[in-house]
Amino acid sequence: MRLRSLTVVFISCLIAFFSWVFTPSALALTPIKLFDISYKDCPPELAKGAVISSGSAAANCFIVIGKAENTTNKTVYDADIFGRIYDANNDSVMQNRTRLGLITEVPPGISDFELRISVPASQPTPLKLKQFKASGFSAQVRK
Repeated sequence: MRLRSLTVVFISCLIAFFSWVFTPSALALTPIKLFDISYKDCPPELAKGAVISSGSAAANCFIVIGKAENTTNKTVYDADIFGRIYDANNDSVMQNRTRLGLITEVPPGISDFELRISVPASQPTPLKLKQFKASGFSAQVRK
């Protein structure tokens, strides 16, 4: 009986040890600061035939541009971009939606990013870009 108890304890300790040694590091979200945010019209080849998600109305195509700052010493992957976009009348351009897109890779330091958006042609410009931020992972999530 005592030998069986010691065997169970020994095997439990081995399982715990190997689980601890071979567990991959956690994929925590890493915040990315976005700044110098502005926008420009899409080039004609991207803007041609732009429609909004309902598919029924014409839309204007814009490229949101800015800087992304990764303060870690590792590349951040799959950084989701969040923000709010309003038209000239302070009406939301992306109803009930704050996730606007993705930056595939953000190297350490400051880098440029851009994001294509479609805005219903009925919404007046200039656009107002607010509360932009991003967060991604310290390792690739998708393979």
